[in-house]
Amino acid sequence: MSEIKVLVSGASIAGPALAHWLSRRGASVTIVEQAPGLRPGGQAVDARGVAKEVIRRMGLEAEVRAACTDTRGAYSVDADGNVLETHRAEDNDGDGYVSEIEILRGDLSQLLYDATRADVEYVFGDRVTGLAQDADGVDVDLASGGRRRFDLVVGAEGLHSALRASVFGPREQFVRHLGLGLAFFTVPNEFGIDGWLIDHQHAGRWAGLRPSGDPATAIAMMSFPASEVAIDHRDVAAQKQLLREQMAGFGWETERILTHLDASPDFYLDQVAQVVMERWSNGRVGLLGDAAFCASPMSGAGTGMALVGAYLLAGELAAAGWDPAVGFARYQERMQACVEANQELGRMHVDMLTAPAPDPDAGPPPEPDMEAIGALIETAINGPELPDYAGVPLS
Repeated sequence: MSEIKVLVSGASIAGPALAHWLSRRGASVTIVEQAPGLRPGGQAVDARGVAKEVIRRMGLEAEVRAACTDTRGAYSVDADGNVLETHRAEDNDGDGYVSEIEILRGDLSQLLYDATRADVEYVFGDRVTGLAQDADGVDVDLASGGRRRFDLVVGAEGLHSALRASVFGPREQFVRHLGLGLAFFTVPNEFGIDGWLIDHQHAGRWAGLRPSGDPATAIAMMSFPASEVAIDHRDVAAQKQLLREQMAGFGWETERILTHLDASPDFYLDQVAQVVMERWSNGRVGLLGDAAFCASPMSGAGTGMALVGAYLLAGELAAAGWDPAVGFARYQERMQACVEANQELGRMHVDMLTAPAPDPDAGPPPEPDMEAIGALIETAINGPELPDYAGVPLS
């Protein structure tokens, strides 16, 4: 068989992670990314359970741990800053509310890029504008004007994947809005953040500060109820105005945090949403990460699922002799339970944040089924088995 050529759209986390494993399995990989380069900064992301094993198998554990934010734990506080609850990074073997492996999205993206750039073709400032597939391959049109042919194409562009829309159908078919808006942005660390995440939650709104890995800065996080965030993703000024309006009068350190909004270099705001699809592939085109199965930031598992999914997708395609029908189907079969568990946990977290205050006349609420919740968490964190793909080429 001639060398398999794979196009991956998206160069954040899922795309480069997939390229790492595809190239090690013998494929020739091209990544096309609309942005002119890697996006720095961004929110802190976590790796728990089986995702940590994937990082180890990639040979990047030392580099990832060296780039971690070193967050030691989290304090939940009231409006006056009094501590209500404490979580430590070592809780639950490092897989608790704060993960022992917590790294800025941009730092992890840079590590994956550095690990793959010698073996993978990166094309920045370009995007897929059309594709046509047949029994033998996929012809891909690029915004730059070129047309190239690949054996397989994988969309790893995130929640708002254009490739998903062009191949599988409009966004509205798959994206489920969970009723929250969420923002992240870097601020000067004038708040004394010294290794601990601090957050305040009340009546459906949430504000927090967490370490960034740089003592001079911190990452601000805010969420608010929103039936729909219908703002142009390119209109950052309108997004900032929405955040100011929604968080007005919230108390704690919120007003002081918002004074740094306009100067922040990496402001991000979006709806909290999930992607629910019956199938993550169509012929020779597949999806990975948030483009296929976003569980929302409220699950805390998007990065972990992207890393695990990349390992399994590359392994199953190679094990199937690069037969897309077999490889894509086996990849989804292995990931499905983990995805569904993480999406359920994401919905539960949103429900918890937005639940109305208890009625003192209604009596105590029913006790949660902790055994069922524990089983759900186990599946979400450690669910997918990682085959060693014995006999499948690995360089």
